[in-house]
Amino acid sequence: MSRFASLSVDLDNHWSYLKTHGEATWMGFPTYLDTVVPRVLEFADEIELTLTVFIVGQDAELGKNAAAMALLGDSRHEVGNHSFHHEPWLHLKSEGEVEEEIGRAGRAIEGATGRTPLGFRGPGFSISQATMRALDRNGYRYDASTLPTFIGPLARAFYMKQSGLDREEMARRNQLFGTWREVLRPINPYRWAFDDMDSDLVEVPVTTMPLLRLPIHGTYLLYLARISPTLSNAYLRTALMLCRLTGVRPSILLHSLDFVGAGEVRDLGFFPGMDMLGEEKRRLLSGYCRLLTDFGEVVTVGEHAARAARTATKIQAVASLA
Repeated sequence: MSRFASLSVDLDNHWSYLKTHGEATWMGFPTYLDTVVPRVLEFADEIELTLTVFIVGQDAELGKNAAAMALLGDSRHEVGNHSFHHEPWLHLKSEGEVEEEIGRAGRAIEGATGRTPLGFRGPGFSISQATMRALDRNGYRYDASTLPTFIGPLARAFYMKQSGLDREEMARRNQLFGTWREVLRPINPYRWAFDDMDSDLVEVPVTTMPLLRLPIHGTYLLYLARISPTLSNAYLRTALMLCRLTGVRPSILLHSLDFVGAGEVRDLGFFPGMDMLGEEKRRLLSGYCRLLTDFGEVVTVGEHAARAARTATKIQAVASLA
């Protein structure tokens, strides 16, 4: 069995973190994309990998991000849709509202980069039947919005405790980072099945450690590195070993703030790892990605989905989604 993995970056912007955290200052759309995008592209060149960048439609539509979007459009990397408004309560919206959200983001991303996104990741791992149906109708080939772990609700509780949100706003975020049932979702890619429609939409989960279902995305590894870099490397090595033993082809996620460090951005101290220097983060990420290349060929999430589609089993959406 050939081994391969995929690597992606969620290009969440400064304003989107503030919005999720309930800070009114998000409405000015503060941005750091002119800093982050060149760093992501330089990082990918250094480790000689092609990855997938999930772009928020609002950022693609704003003129002040045009230069950063053009860089992504001119690059070799795949672009994906990360919704328009980046609201982790996307699952609460009607099918029509979701359709508009995905469609508007797709048009903005295509207009800004010259690329048509064919993959989607919900903000805060938001997922619903309405989203899957809208993606299928609009010709998307894959979704990458599931995180099969029990850690999500614990992370949400910690996040909410820091935020100072009122009850109504907390209720809107009640599935941020996923629910307890996420731990029961498959780790390997699968296809969504609907009783009333044919679908070839492939789900590519953000991989968690086989058997233990612990996160192995970049932000979590950097969090462990604050305790011990040796620990974080050993943790990833163990996860990749378990992937080999269980036949899992990992899909690893990085966040934009994994490329930004202490003192570079104001008011985002609530995000894990923001007390680390940016140079140290990027050095650690490079090491993690070297371990990933040792595992096997590293491809885009789109290529991961295409290869997985040949053998992916079907899961009934009605039983699995809200």
